[in-house]
Amino acid sequence: MYADIQPEAVVHLAGRVGGIKDNSSNQVEFFEQNVVMNLNVVAGAHQAGVPRLLGALSTCAFPDVVSKYPFTEDEIFDGPCATTNFAYGYSKRLLHALILAYRSQHKVDYSTFSPSNVYGPGDHFDTDTSHFVPALISKAAKLKDGDTLELWGTGAPLRQQLYVEDLCQIIPLLLTHHHSDDPIIVAPNENLSIDEMAKILISHLNIDVKIVYNNQLDGQHRKDGANALLLQTIGDYNFTSFDSGIKQTYNWYRPF
Repeated sequence: MYADIQPEAVVHLAGRVGGIKDNSSNQVEFFEQNVVMNLNVVAGAHQAGVPRLLGALSTCAFPDVVSKYPFTEDEIFDGPCATTNFAYGYSKRLLHALILAYRSQHKVDYSTFSPSNVYGPGDHFDTDTSHFVPALISKAAKLKDGDTLELWGTGAPLRQQLYVEDLCQIIPLLLTHHHSDDPIIVAPNENLSIDEMAKILISHLNIDVKIVYNNQLDGQHRKDGANALLLQTIGDYNFTSFDSGIKQTYNWYRPF
């Protein structure tokens, strides 16, 4: 593929990804498949002489617990990844280590970035394997007035939800301006609880729904990352609010 296309740059977004249930149940597959993808894409790019590569990590690559929040890029190796996505988190952390090694040994312009939870039109909406937002939308689309919506965990964990169109606009800016060792965090300032996000979506459906939690697999309580280095690198950016993004995503999945 590299020989045929001869790209000037590669943005490596491929990955085995999924929600908390899928992650915790398939740790081997998440680790093996992501490590193989990372090795093949990066090594292949270097062998083909591709001068520029930008690799997507995840805020899951950062430690389960840090001394302060939001965490910053220099803390990526400061502790173990969360147990609920341990293998996936380490596969992404290894991608950063691999790219650092290529930068050091071969002096190539390869770098990484770490998006928070990404959602939006075109997402994967299977309720057993998807991330929280698409699973929420899939469940909410089946609700009628007076129904009960059951969700995983307690509703307390906090998450930064990154609208996919924002990421699509930011990636070319990173490709142009990000040339450092830093695993730049791409995340909005907004850091909402699972319960807050569920209530925001339900508020747009104009039906009376009771939300209950099964108290299983809560995951990390918080994993919010700072975006100061991102904005320093690409300039000011107006992130899509979750209220607006969830409306657009739901309307794409099932028009109001």
